[in-house]
Amino acid sequence: MSDKGFYIVVYDISNDKRRTKLHKRLKDYGSPVQYSVFECILDAERLVQMRAMIRKTVKARHDHVRIYTLCKACLKKTEIIGRHEITVEKEIYVV
Repeated sequence: MSDKGFYIVVYDISNDKRRTKLHKRLKDYGSPVQYSVFECILDAERLVQMRAMIRKTVKARHDHVRIYTLCKACLKKTEIIGRHEITVEKEIYVV
């Protein structure tokens, strides 16, 4: 996660179609930890792409999306109570 950041995306969208569409599209960028909460590990380019996708998907006058950035120090202090672990970047091995 050297040149990547950890982001929490949360949203409140009353329209079922837009909410489902955003949820499906966010899966390309991160992992859902609750229906309207995603953890994303992204480099700068992917973050720009995700923001653009969100802007195209939601209606700013009706919907509410927040993107929180967690620094490494804050990430270490994250407390999880329950069955889920924090999202980590998967190691890829090329043979």
